[in-house]
Amino acid sequence: MKPEKTKSRIYVCHTFYHVYVAILKEMKWQRTTPQQEYQKADIALSSISTQFENLKERLQKTGIFQTVIALDEKREDFFPELEKYRRNYSNILKHMINRMIFTKKLAKCEIPYMKKIAFECYRDIYVFCDSDPIGYYLNYKHLYYHAVEDGLDCLKNLDDAYVANQGHFRLKTWFSRHNLIFIMNGWSKYCIDMEINDRSVVPTDCPRFIEEPRKPLERALTIDQKKQMIQAFIEDADKLMEQLKPAYEGEEFACFLTEPHPVDVEARKRVCLDVIEKYCKGYRVLIKPHPRDLIDYTQLCPDAVVLRGRFPVEVLNFFEGLSIKRAVSIVTTAMDNMDFVEEKLNLGASFWDAYEDPQKHAYNKKAGLTVANH
Repeated sequence: MKPEKTKSRIYVCHTFYHVYVAILKEMKWQRTTPQQEYQKADIALSSISTQFENLKERLQKTGIFQTVIALDEKREDFFPELEKYRRNYSNILKHMINRMIFTKKLAKCEIPYMKKIAFECYRDIYVFCDSDPIGYYLNYKHLYYHAVEDGLDCLKNLDDAYVANQGHFRLKTWFSRHNLIFIMNGWSKYCIDMEINDRSVVPTDCPRFIEEPRKPLERALTIDQKKQMIQAFIEDADKLMEQLKPAYEGEEFACFLTEPHPVDVEARKRVCLDVIEKYCKGYRVLIKPHPRDLIDYTQLCPDAVVLRGRFPVEVLNFFEGLSIKRAVSIVTTAMDNMDFVEEKLNLGASFWDAYEDPQKHAYNKKAGLTVANH
């Protein structure tokens, strides 16, 4: 007997940005559903790739969600018995058999860590980055879910479904649609749809892609909802705004948005210093570290203002009177969503060619894909 669907929705998040989008989506439910019918959603914060620190407590204080759950997903390398099924074989038959075994075994290994959440009781499950074990688990349990893009327009630079399955792609997607193996981003059997921000910039195709632009969700927020968003991510908003005030009349800011790449920390430091030297001269420099970039930029760049706190840069849209002359990033698509910036420079992944092997970040190019026209 199937359990009754007594709960409304749950969002499974792996990054601060995922939580940001989950809040945008939930606030839309709140605005558009009659009060007597509205049932709050739950949210799960997975620690598999991000340490959320005290975000759980801050979310609970806002009351946006019914329950905030800490989810202890485990990476596949946590289970050494799976390693032999992940080896690369030139024989497609042997490769597919091993992959079928891996798909089921990984899901089974995750059961002790996933079962604390009764996913079967939710009417809707939203999963950001379903390539993580949660995707394998839900398919193993035959539970339908909605996939949501990992980052804003992230498939523009890397659609891992294609890149990781280049050879015999159609065959592999057939296996995935029959739940024999798992492929993310809309190709798994129990994925209802794959939500993306802008279809025009995605160079790949999947029949389950649906377009759900983020900007209208931001513009529709009420004043109280904007305050809740700030409260969820930023502990001391007044102190942050003090950092962003000009020291004298006419002073202008340039902001560099860092990345967790290159993986080599020294290379990442050189990237930062070179970007500031080349693109931020004449401005007061702001550095917004990526939530997964743990370099101490106050020590590296003592004259710069480092925006402390791990929060999605989009939250700054909700601060009144904020203005930045120039923002610079390598591939961070979040910059496109910074309404308070006059000039935006996205240098592109090729900027990293001087700091690491270009093959390490030419994902779509290696898969024979080109960026879609804007």
